[in-house]
Amino acid sequence: MNAPEKIAPSAEPHVMKTYGRLPLALSHGRGCWVWDTDGKKYLDGLGGIAVNTLGHAHPRLVPALQEQIGKLIHSSNYYLVPLQEQLAAKLCELSGLTNAFFCSTGLEANEGALKIARKFGHDKGIERPEIIVYEKAFHGRSIATLSATGQDKKQAVFRALVEGFVRVPLNDVAAIESVAKSNPNVVAVFLEVIQGEGGINPATVEYLQAVRRLCDERDWLLMLDEVQCGMGRTGKWFAHQWAGIRPDVMPMAKGLGSGVPVGAVVCGPRAANVLGPGNHGTTFGGNPLAMRAGVETLRIMEEDGLLENAAKVGAALKAALARGLADVAGVVEIRGQGLMLGIELDRPCGELLARAADAGLMLSVTADRVIRLVPPLILSHDEAMQIAAILCPLIKAFLDEKP
Repeated sequence: MNAPEKIAPSAEPHVMKTYGRLPLALSHGRGCWVWDTDGKKYLDGLGGIAVNTLGHAHPRLVPALQEQIGKLIHSSNYYLVPLQEQLAAKLCELSGLTNAFFCSTGLEANEGALKIARKFGHDKGIERPEIIVYEKAFHGRSIATLSATGQDKKQAVFRALVEGFVRVPLNDVAAIESVAKSNPNVVAVFLEVIQGEGGINPATVEYLQAVRRLCDERDWLLMLDEVQCGMGRTGKWFAHQWAGIRPDVMPMAKGLGSGVPVGAVVCGPRAANVLGPGNHGTTFGGNPLAMRAGVETLRIMEEDGLLENAAKVGAALKAALARGLADVAGVVEIRGQGLMLGIELDRPCGELLARAADAGLMLSVTADRVIRLVPPLILSHDEAMQIAAILCPLIKAFLDEKP
């Protein structure tokens, strides 16, 4: 493979400054490893932020995508797309739901869910439908999904926001019951099963079950955002399956295409027929290349037992981090499930992003104080131990320096 010409990533005069970038650019990857344009090697603990399910240059995914590119990349949704039906049928089989709409991103999937909830309410005769959302949530950066998001820092410069959201704390059954009693306009509950950008905050099994019961009693839609925590990341296909429930609406994206942009809104009977022709659509959603990426990703995950791998290797990584950080002052909690883990510190730790990269490890810091690990689901036990061996000393050194 010929490496691309070396570049100076910090010198981007024509790119909008919407990202705080590290001064490195990636050249290529293999498995759970990537190389930058200077030839330095990194262990990928970030997976493109829970996107690269099968790692990099997977030997069965790459030829399938090459074959599809040679056939058909895009066709309009004016016409039938057989791969859409194939992927939709598989997602419905895995989720127990009934119908899917395809888009390209998690933001679009969440936007679609919000539109379903609004129309669901209008169809019931509710003029101004409202949706229960959560503190610390993150659902995207469009004006509507940003309005559903529960992070003031991300919202502040874009007000006024979209109305129609009622915010409650996570895992507080009394709070949502209070809203149910006082607000007749509520039509849906919208939450991440594990909050990703909010700091790897899981909804408890008991809470999810209570919300499902309340939605059934009130004829609300239960809408579970599985954009980051779905696609096998926790050891089940979807994180809500640990609670033994089914949502009415499930937005998903990120890992569905192993790096090819694919999003979906998967619905059960209560929501599947809310939208009709002309209510919603997308140019690129459901294109043949994206659908092939989704079909092949799911096939390889099943063939290679990646759900079991995520559960087993994730548990081993979490245990190794717990051992390596036991009794370290400044470590608040290690939480998460499978290969979606967060290490909360008692102080802001954004500079660990660069320190980890210097040490050959890719990760992220979210919610200012939470180190996030969402590596490819092909991560081996040995690679998990390497992550712990690199990261634990970095955290200890940082906490010693930043009292």
